Amino acid sequence: MITKELTHPKSIVVVGGSDDITKPGGKILKNIIDGKFLGDLFVLNPKADEVQGIPSFRDPSKLPNVDLAIIAIAAKYTPETVEYLTQNKGTLAFIILSAGFSEESEEGKVLEDRVVAVINKVGGSLIGPNCVGILTPQHHSIFTRPIPKLNPKGCDFISGSGATACFIMEAGIPKGLQFANVYSVGNSAQLGVEEILMHLDENFNPDTDSMVKLLYLENIDKPQMLLKHASSLIRKGCRIAAVKAGASEAGSRAASSHTGALASSDVAVDALFKKAGIVRCYGREDLISVASVFMYPELKGKNIAIITHAGGPAVMLTDTLSNGGLAVPHIEGPDAEELKEQLFPGSSIANPIDFLATGTAEQLGFIIDYVDAKFDNIDAMVVIFGTPGLFDIYDVYELLSHKILNSKKPIYPVLPSVLTAKMEVEAFVDNGGVYFPDEVTLGNALARIYSTSPPAEDFKTDIDIDNVTIREIIDNCDNGYINPDAIQGLLDAAGISRAVEMVVSSSDEVEAAATKVGFPLVMKVVGPVHKSDVGGVTLNIMNMETVVSEMNRMMKIDDATSILLQPMLSGTELFAGVKKEGKFGHMLLFGLGGIFIEVLKDVRAVLVPVNKSDVLSEIKKLKSYKIIQGVRGMDAVDEQQFADIIVRLSMLVQVAPEIEEMDLNPLLGNKNTVTAVDARIRVVKDKC
Repeated sequence: MITKELTHPKSIVVVGGSDDITKPGGKILKNIIDGKFLGDLFVLNPKADEVQGIPSFRDPSKLPNVDLAIIAIAAKYTPETVEYLTQNKGTLAFIILSAGFSEESEEGKVLEDRVVAVINKVGGSLIGPNCVGILTPQHHSIFTRPIPKLNPKGCDFISGSGATACFIMEAGIPKGLQFANVYSVGNSAQLGVEEILMHLDENFNPDTDSMVKLLYLENIDKPQMLLKHASSLIRKGCRIAAVKAGASEAGSRAASSHTGALASSDVAVDALFKKAGIVRCYGREDLISVASVFMYPELKGKNIAIITHAGGPAVMLTDTLSNGGLAVPHIEGPDAEELKEQLFPGSSIANPIDFLATGTAEQLGFIIDYVDAKFDNIDAMVVIFGTPGLFDIYDVYELLSHKILNSKKPIYPVLPSVLTAKMEVEAFVDNGGVYFPDEVTLGNALARIYSTSPPAEDFKTDIDIDNVTIREIIDNCDNGYINPDAIQGLLDAAGISRAVEMVVSSSDEVEAAATKVGFPLVMKVVGPVHKSDVGGVTLNIMNMETVVSEMNRMMKIDDATSILLQPMLSGTELFAGVKKEGKFGHMLLFGLGGIFIEVLKDVRAVLVPVNKSDVLSEIKKLKSYKIIQGVRGMDAVDEQQFADIIVRLSMLVQVAPEIEEMDLNPLLGNKNTVTAVDARIRVVKDKC
């Protein structure tokens, strides 16, 4: 719970405040003073009566009641201090800067839990511990630098790392990036990134609040909360970018199926961000670049005009935009020729529009006006303008500032001469501009934003499945991989087309089963997890003699319990699977089967529940999508049926959350049908 005492305190006490501004307690006090906090400010320090000109109390009992306490004392003294302030001074908000809590030891975790319990008991708010504080227009309760000049239309920034928050501000502020509020949540003992985002959503005012939210996360403890409130803010017109650190393979769990091997927590993070409409970034500069693009009007199309007096950067930017799915379309026609007459001989207007190293501010103005008003096939402009240092270019950047404010189309300025034109660039920033020092970084940011879809719509479908039968089957299953009969029952109840199957456990049964299935057929061992690895799959069996011999051979395989017989079907191999990924819930993974999943990992992932339209959109993003469409004489796959199966899987695991893993591998698809040929389902009931 975020209380008004945290966001809008009328009084603050710095516990451990001092005159030494090289220490957190001294520095945060100075920052609060310099930030012109309008309420009552106190210090609790047993060795002083005044600190930095602020009244200091040696005896806590003499301290007036206070709304917000900032703790800058050793961890071992903190719980007792918090208890005293909540019980005797009416304090309902705390920012604990001190380290030595759960991040350090089990003993520290005990201290942290004790603090949280005390604050929760009075319905209070806690930021930290182990944080650098928060920075808002109401109070600069942060002990680090830089302290940017806050702008309500700058970025709201929530970080799980105080140092990272500082470094991002350090890099962003010189480029013109502005901030509205900064929250460093540290250990997130009570309030984490998700709770702060929820607060921003539930109290959002489009007339006064920032429309840009930046997140740095090292852990997503409440993915559903993050999904709900990020989606809500984006639907209200906000734009959100986030870095989720800790994405290495070392963090993924070992699993016993294709789906499990692919479904690392990072895949779940991707799926969550995609569903929410969050632009995922992978580092500080990446986040800063995306945030800087967010400071400009939203790009409504994919066609970019590159305006430059330097050919090389334009070429690199063209490559980056093209590789990212954006376009640099050719510009031609009478208006283009008319524009060319305004430029020096040798200039090119084809796009990139190159008006030469000798081009003037006046010519740049002509170009921007023509692109803005006359070239309907252009949605935005990138202006690349540096200098060799022969003369000042203040006039160019002043004109650029004016055009950015008045153009109907977004204009993204790339100002690469950060040393040679240092004074001019600083003047551009002082005038409210946000710039990009590198065209490729800008191009990647534009592509990342362009490829991020809006938040997924609420789940809607006209598909029906047999919920009653599904529950009956699950309720009668034991933990672990369930038997073929149960799998067939679940697929049938979910309405997923499957191959005819017969399961036999003795030679006496196999001939009758083979006759019923028909030739050619496939035989698969039941029991071992990886059938192919143990010689447990035989394809294209054409006669009864082979059926009998393979039956005898397969039943000798370790862990074999029976043999599955299916007709030999043909089609393009597809894959669909489900994996429960902790607090993220069930995740659906799908794509082409075989080498495409095992080696190339060409798979799309979405979180349950999912709409068919979202699935169809994801199918089209597969690198192998052209195979689904049909190439080189191959039949196309009915992607509507493929998407239908994935939606049914989503509905199945909603009815049966005990399903921990599920593979349909392969599905065989052609232009008429998509059929499940092999399936495995693992149930874990004690987690539900």
